[in-house]
Amino acid sequence: MTDPDPPRPTPTVLDLFLVYGKIGLIGFGGINAWARRVLVEEKRWLTDQEYAETLGLGQVLPGPNALNAAIMVGDRFHGTAGAIAAPVAMFGGPLVLLAGLATFYDAYGQVPLVKGILAGIAAAAAGMVMGTAAKMTGKIRPPPSLLAVGLCSLVAAGIFRVPLPWVVLGLGPVGVACAWRVLRS
Repeated sequence: MTDPDPPRPTPTVLDLFLVYGKIGLIGFGGINAWARRVLVEEKRWLTDQEYAETLGLGQVLPGPNALNAAIMVGDRFHGTAGAIAAPVAMFGGPLVLLAGLATFYDAYGQVPLVKGILAGIAAAAAGMVMGTAAKMTGKIRPPPSLLAVGLCSLVAAGIFRVPLPWVVLGLGPVGVACAWRVLRS
């Protein structure tokens, strides 16, 4: 008989550095999508639920959500050393690439072909974000009350353009109450 849940591997600080370096370099336009794929599916360091909770907390904290999540994942496995290694690796490589791309854009950004390429890249990035959200929702299977809170957030921020802090302040307590009720039942 096989073990249904084999033990998950625990990364070293070097593993965190290398994997977050990879995530940073391949995560064009949607680093959270790549981070989820690598951390949950490839490395199995986190479950879908753990990643969703980490990303959710990263969303409501000040600063970039990918940075917040990297710090939390690094800290989870190796404290301060991990909390430093993961984001430094995640942003180091892209920073070098971005400096080169900024130079290129400064010289050629107004060329119609370049504008078209950038528009296509933006559309692909938006699709990746939506695809990751759909994948996470399908695997986590939130109860209807929490799904309703998520949909209300989508409508408030995406359609009515309510600023994120107001969405969090308004719907955060509702989400906490719904989660509390689900956990108690």
